[in-house]
Amino acid sequence: MPRAVRRHITLIAAVVLAVTAGACTSGGGNRTDQSSSSPAPSVSASAPATTRPATSASSKPVRPSGEFTFAFAGDVHFMERTASLLAHPATAFGPAAAGLRGADLAMVNLETAITIRGEPAAKDFHFRTPATALTALRDAGVDVATMANNHAADYGSVGLSDTLAAIRTSHFPVVGIGANADAAFAPWTTTVNGVKVAVIAASQVRDETLANYSAGASSPGIASADSDRLVQSVRTAKAAGYTVIVYLHWGTEYTGCPDANQRTLADTLAAAGATAVIGAHVHQLQGAGWRSDGAYVAYGLGNYLWWRSFGNAQDDNGVLTLTVRPSRVVAARFAPAHLDDRGIPLPATGAEATRINAQWAQVRQCADLAGTPPS
Repeated sequence: MPRAVRRHITLIAAVVLAVTAGACTSGGGNRTDQSSSSPAPSVSASAPATTRPATSASSKPVRPSGEFTFAFAGDVHFMERTASLLAHPATAFGPAAAGLRGADLAMVNLETAITIRGEPAAKDFHFRTPATALTALRDAGVDVATMANNHAADYGSVGLSDTLAAIRTSHFPVVGIGANADAAFAPWTTTVNGVKVAVIAASQVRDETLANYSAGASSPGIASADSDRLVQSVRTAKAAGYTVIVYLHWGTEYTGCPDANQRTLADTLAAAGATAVIGAHVHQLQGAGWRSDGAYVAYGLGNYLWWRSFGNAQDDNGVLTLTVRPSRVVAARFAPAHLDDRGIPLPATGAEATRINAQWAQVRQCADLAGTPPS
C-alpha cells in the first residue's frame, strides 16, 4: 500500500450478493476513515455506510462540518502507450495523482473491459486491461470509478464476466455495471464530514454496448440512462437523505457543446434531486457550471489518462474539484492538464494553462451554465 492510511469504501451490498459485481473496500490514501455497519435502508436494506472525515491532520485544511470536496476526471484506460504504466501501478498516474488525492473523494471513468480473454466486438476500437488497472486507480487516490460506458463490454460476454470477477476480487468500488440491473443501478454510498453521499452512473451512448449489454433483471451489463431505473435510483437516494452525484457517459463525440439528449437528461436528473451531474465520452472538454435551479453540471471532462494523442483539443483535460455542502455545490475549481507522450495528464502551467482555462470558460457559454452558484 503506497500511502500510510487505508481507506474503507463500501458499494451497495446488493452488488456483492449478485455474485459477479460489487464494491467493498478501497485502500490507500492520506485520508482517515472509520467504517460503520449502519445500514441505509432507503437505498438498500443491507447497504452499509462508510464514514469518512473530511481531512487528514497532515495534508488538508479543516472545513466546516457538513462540507467536503469531490474531484472528478474523465476517461481512463490502459492501452498502447498507457499499458506500460501498469508495470508499476503505484505510480501509473505520475504527477496527476496529486490532483486526485487532494480532495476528500475522487472519481474517474474507467473506459475498458478488465480482461485478457474474449473476442473483440464488431466496432472500430476495443479497449481492455488487466485487473492491475484497479490497483492503479486505488493507488492514485481514486475512491470510486464508473464503468457505465461503451467500452466496458468490448470483449463480449467472456470479457464482461472477467470484468465483474475482477471488480469483486479487487474490492474496489465500481458503479454503473453489474451482474444485473439491481447491481448496475445501485449507488455507492459513503459519509464524508457528516454528509451522506450517493454516487450513481449510467450510459446514454446508444451503440452496440447498450444494445447488447444493458443490464437486465437477470443479465449482466451496464446501466442504461434510457431506463427509468436511473431516475428511480436518484429519487430513492435523495429521499433517503443523500447528496446525489450522477456520472454519465453521454454526448456527441468531438463537440464542445452539449447535445439535446444531454440537456434533456440533465433537466430530468436535476428535477429528480441530483446535486451534480458529471459527464465524459466526447473526447474533449464540454461546458461546466451551475444551472439556474442550483444543480451543477459538467457535461464533459475529456480524455484523462489516454492511449493516443492527436495534437488537438482531445489532449486537453483536467480535474474538476467541487466543494459540496448537503445537496448543493458551493464552489468549483478546475485544474487544467494536458496529455504528455506517455498518455499521463500533466498539470498545465503558463501559457498552456491559460489556453485550456480559456477553452473551459468558452464552452460554458454554449452550455448555458453559470460560473458561480445562483444567489
